[in-house]
Amino acid sequence: MKFVGIVGSNAELSYNRKLLQFIQREFKLKFELEVLEIDEVPVFNQDEKWDDCFQLRYLYNKITRADGVIIATPEHNHTITASLKSVLEWLSYKVHPFENKPVMIVGASYHDQGTSRAQVHLRKILDAPGVNAYTLPGNEFLLGKAKEAFDANGNITNEGTVKFLESCLDNFVKYVEVVSKLKKPKPIAPEDLYCTNPIATTIQGVDPDDPDWVEKAAEIVGAVSGDTYVKLDHGILTVNQIDMFLKAMPFELTYADDNNQFLYYNNAHQEPSTMFGKRVRVQAGSRLGTVHASLPPARMKNVEWVVGVLRNGDQEYVRTIVPGQPEGVINTHNYKAMYYPDGSYAGINEIIFNFQPWLDWYLETTGQRLVGGNAPAAGGHGSHGSADATSGASSDTPSHGEADATSNASN
Repeated sequence: MKFVGIVGSNAELSYNRKLLQFIQREFKLKFELEVLEIDEVPVFNQDEKWDDCFQLRYLYNKITRADGVIIATPEHNHTITASLKSVLEWLSYKVHPFENKPVMIVGASYHDQGTSRAQVHLRKILDAPGVNAYTLPGNEFLLGKAKEAFDANGNITNEGTVKFLESCLDNFVKYVEVVSKLKKPKPIAPEDLYCTNPIATTIQGVDPDDPDWVEKAAEIVGAVSGDTYVKLDHGILTVNQIDMFLKAMPFELTYADDNNQFLYYNNAHQEPSTMFGKRVRVQAGSRLGTVHASLPPARMKNVEWVVGVLRNGDQEYVRTIVPGQPEGVINTHNYKAMYYPDGSYAGINEIIFNFQPWLDWYLETTGQRLVGGNAPAAGGHGSHGSADATSGASSDTPSHGEADATSNASN
């Protein structure tokens, strides 16, 4: 379960930030929490465009995809901060990421009452038209005397306070599970599987379906290779090292960008017949529509479904098991959305592998065994639909079949 926590202050020193960071560390086995800041959000002005602000775009994308939101609010003059109010104004005017989103309120303040009056006010705001959040009733966590509440490591020192906080968070997890059943997925818009609208990273001057796309595109952009160093998020590798690293992965990896162009797969050195997702060299660079040109329209809808639910943020990933495999093989496909720095959709990262040896190793190592039941044929985050969005192996229905939506391997 993935939550985001919003620091309700733009101050450099915030006890509400400390509170969220403590929750993030202390209860990491219960849920994943990402702490979000609001320090660069401008004062709300309906004459300005909300998406001109990077931090607002980031907040919108993170809140949209989160299972739930925890807001830690200070109390200023018996209410929430002006900065938090401004964020809520921005995110309830043109866009509405809080709509039907489970929200929990916590707060820390210098005085005995915690943030009781600010929390009451915040509940009213979250219930307002345009916001329409599902705010967890009761379960008020009010951390008073915040200056004395934390030790030097940022941990809450009072054991009773920690236990009460845990009980409130446990209730929120249960609340999210109940409310998630009321969630209505966004309609899936028709996908442009033929890449008719180039994006910033589209390489112009070569047909995406050209079988020599890799070589021609590399020449156009002067793509580096060999021992040229590349600075990554947290490391420096040569292009050759990156290539070796990806080839050595115990998975078949595929990437299709947000323009639905099939850009990469890592096992080009393998014969297609030996792969679980049978990619071929000429597919690199191709339009997904071309890759799936041999599929009937009903199966093409599977591809659109996978891309659509990941693009919309309705699901963080889609998983499927391809049926009819030989004994000893559980052909598993995992489609994960990728994101740009502002949190917007950047395409699909597909991982394909045989789950059977991993399962056998785990059972042998732990001394366990499987008892009864059958492995599900497909599954997803919040859904049971499936499709291979990168290769083309597919079934007749978007909701229960399986399809490889990025290459063109058919089963």
